[in-house]
Amino acid sequence: MDPIRVMLVDDHMLFRRGIAELLRDQPDFEVVGEASDGFEAVERARELMPDVILMDIYMPRCDGLQATRLIRAEMPYARIVILTVSEEDASLFEAIKAGARGYLLKRISPEQLSEMVRVAARGEAPISPRTASRLVEEFARLSSRTPAPDPTMGLSAREREVLALVAQGLSNKQIATRLFISENTVRNHLRNILEKLHLHSRVEAVAFAVRRGLVDEGEPGR
Repeated sequence: MDPIRVMLVDDHMLFRRGIAELLRDQPDFEVVGEASDGFEAVERARELMPDVILMDIYMPRCDGLQATRLIRAEMPYARIVILTVSEEDASLFEAIKAGARGYLLKRISPEQLSEMVRVAARGEAPISPRTASRLVEEFARLSSRTPAPDPTMGLSAREREVLALVAQGLSNKQIATRLFISENTVRNHLRNILEKLHLHSRVEAVAFAVRRGLVDEGEPGR
């Protein structure tokens, strides 16, 4: 199996080097490039087409949120994971709106970071249960402002089941076990869901599910 190709974006060289060494010590990762600001990140992403981009927020010239928007505009399926010190809800929500697939804090353990990069490479959302709860609370608050349209939006009954379980924070493997289907079938359902709803990521699917009332505020991580 080919290694997961990772690009690191952070304005602190020592931090980048530390993460690079951590990932290079493991056979399933290859650090293909680094960038020190958002503009450089866009150029390097265009050149390298990495599997996963670990992106800081606070950088000179162009911050990580703007870089995420620019990269996703050119590469809609880019897997960008924010890796930051910011615990502010505003940063989290803006990152997801910008198109980030996940949001991690720099205090995460090396083992957790490695696993979350693998999660991102599989197309899933690398976020903690606490972060998922904060997202659900925010989207639930937003959805209460206006009446929600028909939540089915042309989805099949099975696709609605898969979407609800995704919104609860379950992985593809957990969904497969819950529904007695294969992981490949789960991936196919999720791909169909994203296409039908004109979404680009698992995180956007979670947001859609909450806004349309397909999952209760207390369900994620249950």
